[in-house]
Amino acid sequence: MTIRTAKFHIGEIVRHRVFSFRGVIFDVDPVFSNTEEWWLAIPEDIRPAKDQPYYHLLAENDETTYVAYVSEQNLLPDETGKPVSHPQVADIFSGIEDGRYVKREDRPN
Repeated sequence: MTIRTAKFHIGEIVRHRVFSFRGVIFDVDPVFSNTEEWWLAIPEDIRPAKDQPYYHLLAENDETTYVAYVSEQNLLPDETGKPVSHPQVADIFSGIEDGRYVKREDRPN
């Protein structure tokens, strides 16, 4: 399995390519690192490959906020310029600089 360099980085605001949610990246796995059960629950015709970066997002849609785990192939840069309203953003990030969230200095990497 070849490990690719992540296209997106911690603090970037992204949106899902297919589903209507967006979020800020707070962690990155170089390849799929969730349960097999989780992966198999995705319909086969849209199931992403495992050999790509996967991102942990503080995510939001029009109804709620949550934590999402998304493959790189399903993410696009968010171009709205709006901050993410997830209540945990302030726990991980200190603010936004140049359109990207800055990780809190008092939090471990």
